[in-house]
Amino acid sequence: MDRYLIETPHTAQECFLLVKQVHAMGYLHHFDWGCKSGEHCGWAIIEAENEKQARLAVPPLVHAKARVIKLTRFDAGQVKSLHESQEKSDG
Repeated sequence: MDRYLIETPHTAQECFLLVKQVHAMGYLHHFDWGCKSGEHCGWAIIEAENEKQARLAVPPLVHAKARVIKLTRFDAGQVKSLHESQEKSDG
């Protein structure tokens, strides 16, 4: 399964309703929120088969403005390979 970052920007007025929707959808424990710091946005990392499935965790209130981003982790070998590829393309 792939991992996806879900970003749910919202206004201060939408905040309570959004958190309520996330809770009703069963994803409350997945989200972290910046609202109390003045950054009205929620972030979650979830596992899903594809982006369409990951988007099911996005509440209807912010569906149009939410971002769903597939995440990738690099290991040391991949970093070295990327670096070598970059040197070849620069050369």
